[in-house]
Amino acid sequence: MATIQWFPGHMSKARRQVQENLKYVDIVFELVDARLPISSRNPMLGKIIGDKPRLMILNKKDLADEKLSIEWQNYFRQEGLNSLLIDSKEQATVKKVTAAAKNVLADKIARDKERGIQERAIRVMVIGIPNVGKSTLLNRLAGKKAAQVGNRPGVTKGQQWIRSNKDLEILDTPGILWPKFEDQLVGLKLALTGAIKDDLIPKDEITIYGLEYFMTNYPNEVVKRYKLTDADMELSAVDLIIYLTKKLGFKDDYDRFYDLFIKDVRDGKLGKFTLDRVIDFESEDEEVE
Repeated sequence: MATIQWFPGHMSKARRQVQENLKYVDIVFELVDARLPISSRNPMLGKIIGDKPRLMILNKKDLADEKLSIEWQNYFRQEGLNSLLIDSKEQATVKKVTAAAKNVLADKIARDKERGIQERAIRVMVIGIPNVGKSTLLNRLAGKKAAQVGNRPGVTKGQQWIRSNKDLEILDTPGILWPKFEDQLVGLKLALTGAIKDDLIPKDEITIYGLEYFMTNYPNEVVKRYKLTDADMELSAVDLIIYLTKKLGFKDDYDRFYDLFIKDVRDGKLGKFTLDRVIDFESEDEEVE
C-alpha cells in the first residue's frame, strides 16, 4: 500500500489557525475515536498545543470494546493525560464534558477565585481528525439554539464563540487537522472504521486486515455472524474470504463480500470492537526508551 499523503497546504493552514487561537482558550478538547485511541490522534498535536491544558475525549464509546476502553483510560492516566469516555449522542454529554473540563482546570479556577477574579465560562477549542464525531459533539454541546457570543478576540471569518451552558464556551473553528501517516496499519484501521475515503486503500486489503483481526480478537462474533464451524476458523483470512464469497452466493464476486464485511464492521454486526490495543503501544514505548 502506498503511503497516504494529505494536502500540506491544508494541514499548514489548519495548524497556523489553531496556534493563533490557542491564546484565547483555557483548554483544548482532543477528540479521538474510542475504537482507535492512538491511530485517530494527530501526531503533530502535542507540539502544536504545547503546555495548554488538554482533555482527551474518547468518542463513540458505544461502538468500542468496553474492557479495552477502560485499559486506554488507564494508559492515558499513566501518560499524564486526563481522559473522558463519551457517546456524543447522549443527552448527558454536556454535563460530563463540563465537569471533566472543570476538573482539569481546578487549580486555575481556584487561583482565580483567590485573586478575586470573577468566574467566567471556560473557553474551549475542539480538535479532531475527520469522522471522529466532532460535528456531533459540537452540536450536542451547542444545543439547538446555538448562538454567537458577542464580538470577541479569536473570531475570524467562519468562526464564532458558541455558548454551551453557563460554564462552557466553544470556539468553533472550520479548520480541521488532518493526520499524516506512513504506517500502513494506521491507514487500514482508519479505512475499516470509515475515517478516510474508501477509495484511498483497496477494499481487499481492508477486508483481509479486518477479518484477520476479528478472527484473532473477536472469533465468536465472526462465527456467529457468518455461521461458521471451528474447522472454518482454521482457514486463513484469504481462504475464508473465498469460502464465504461462494457460501453467500456471490460466486466469484469478491468485491461483494468486501463491501458486506466492511459494512458489517461499521454497522456493528460484528459487535463492539477496538482496533488499537494498549499492549501493542506499551511495547512500542519500551522500544523507544
